[in-house]
Amino acid sequence: MDYFGYDLGDFICCELTGARAVDINHIDCKGMGGSKTKDNIENLIAMTRQLHIDFGDISELKEPLRLIHKHFMETRQPIFDHTPTRDEILNWKS
Repeated sequence: MDYFGYDLGDFICCELTGARAVDINHIDCKGMGGSKTKDNIENLIAMTRQLHIDFGDISELKEPLRLIHKHFMETRQPIFDHTPTRDEILNWKS
């Protein structure tokens, strides 16, 4: 929240879709080797609950999510205007 200047009452958007984010996903979760970087801003992506459930802990999506998050950090713009499929996330290029 500090990195983006958010307060507790602010609307925080999902970095993928722009919908309200309710979860913070650890791209490299502790159980997948992310213990050293788990709470660094580069490893935290705001997501909707459903996207977190569907795509949060899938190894092959870690790098695409990292790229999407980097893009969001630079532009503050969500990537998709809809709920993406797994293939759309895998094939997204900035």
